[in-house]
Amino acid sequence: MAAAVIRSAFSKSQGLWLPGLSAVRAMSAQAGPTPPFSTLSVSRPTEAVTHVELHRPEKRNAMNRAFWSEMVDCFSQIALDSECRVVIVSGAGKIFTAGIDLMDMAGDLLQPEGDDVARIAWNARRLVAKYQETFSVIEKCPKPVVVAVHGACVGGGVDLITACDIRLCTQDAWFQVKEVDIGLAADVGTLQRLPKVIGSRSLVNELALTARKMYSDEAKSSGLVSRVFPDKEAMIAGALELAGEIAARSPVAVQGTKINLIYSRDHSVAEGLDYMATWNMSMLQTQDLMKSAQAALEKKSPKDVPFSKL
Repeated sequence: MAAAVIRSAFSKSQGLWLPGLSAVRAMSAQAGPTPPFSTLSVSRPTEAVTHVELHRPEKRNAMNRAFWSEMVDCFSQIALDSECRVVIVSGAGKIFTAGIDLMDMAGDLLQPEGDDVARIAWNARRLVAKYQETFSVIEKCPKPVVVAVHGACVGGGVDLITACDIRLCTQDAWFQVKEVDIGLAADVGTLQRLPKVIGSRSLVNELALTARKMYSDEAKSSGLVSRVFPDKEAMIAGALELAGEIAARSPVAVQGTKINLIYSRDHSVAEGLDYMATWNMSMLQTQDLMKSAQAALEKKSPKDVPFSKL
């Protein structure tokens, strides 16, 4: 059911590669969640770009029970969608996300099922692993994911954005690893991914242990985000332009690059090189290589090359 709905939403293309103002406005003013989703709005602002918007603006996009499973369903379908080459993630309303919806999730977090300590612990571990997959599915998706953050990005929001490939934000954005303030250690990705995103173990420790806010200027200087925009509309336009540049390249090259970047992050240089050699012994046989070389010789843009779907 979800697959059919996503394909239907994706079929409403508005253009190729470069976004028009109508596409930017459409992304900034979605009518509501895309059924059967209740927390996500899924659209296709341009032919090869999929937009996934967190859509609970009345709840500041807080992450309720439905969100944790809907993200997995959505990105699992995107991973298989040959029409999609790049994904943009953003939030509806005044902020990106307030993080976990404590009121909705309290039962799962505070009262896991089980007849004794062992069974309660077993079920609690299973539950945490399930929630971890909500953001790991973004990282596992072979399509590059650009996240655009405005306003607050709290708690689970940091878990989400660190699983994305490229992070953008507005000048009024701020980030907070909030979990210690509510009595727990962040357990769905921040403590594992943030140190590899910004590189400074000292800064990561400070943010995670104090729950202090990091504002856009510090986020840019530390490497958490790569660009800062004056407002949300400018950011969405920038995200669309960036996504268009990525989508114009060979999907074999782009998806292979993402997969190998993530593999190399988690392995030694020698292991990464060996994996890359194994990867390219087949991927170098793609027609995209000759098409790209021919376009370069003819001084054409990659956007003029008709790459096959992947």
